[in-house]
Amino acid sequence: MKKIGLVVLCWICNVSITLAQCAMCRGSVESNMSTGRNVIGNGLNAGILYLFVFPYLAVAIVGYLWYRNSTKQRAQRLVLQARVRQATQN
Repeated sequence: MKKIGLVVLCWICNVSITLAQCAMCRGSVESNMSTGRNVIGNGLNAGILYLFVFPYLAVAIVGYLWYRNSTKQRAQRLVLQARVRQATQN
């Protein structure tokens, strides 16, 4: 419980730092849009999509590996149970 509290406390302390970055990015994009160039805005959008996709991709990969491993273990348990049942019947 203490670990969870410490993680939440660290997260709360760092929220203001991350919110400050949004204002900086917005200011950078607005200044480039006023000059007529949209290069930084497109790059920023690609970066946002990159940061958006990879956590979900990582969770999906871990979930798939966990599912595959659990089905293998379940199959091994069923084989073992069948052998035990067969041995007790004989």
